[in-house]
Amino acid sequence: MTARPAHRSAAPETRGRAGGAPAGTHAAGPPAPSPQGAAPTASTAPAALPAAGTLPVGVDPKAPPVEDVIVTTRTGYHVLRFVETTFDSSVFLHLWLDRSTGNLALARLRMRELAERLVLV
Repeated sequence: MTARPAHRSAAPETRGRAGGAPAGTHAAGPPAPSPQGAAPTASTAPAALPAAGTLPVGVDPKAPPVEDVIVTTRTGYHVLRFVETTFDSSVFLHLWLDRSTGNLALARLRMRELAERLVLV
């Protein structure tokens, strides 16, 4: 009878795995963490977020927060477009498109043009 060590070796088992990856990992795993004191790279640096209460660059502050609401069903699309009015009220346009023959992108463009030309007083 031979004596076996009570602990496993520090090297993880890698036989029979793609690329010699350790057990429990994938061959193409996440990148190794950067060493202490190294400058963060573009992939590790946090993204610059706008300050609270401000809008990202290129966003019109007067634009409504929601352009369209699109509800899809098995047979069609329902598109809701909110229209700004001069009076204190909420108005929206509702369009139903047949899913097999309708063009959702073109319908949204045409609905936007229609809402811009619509005058509610």
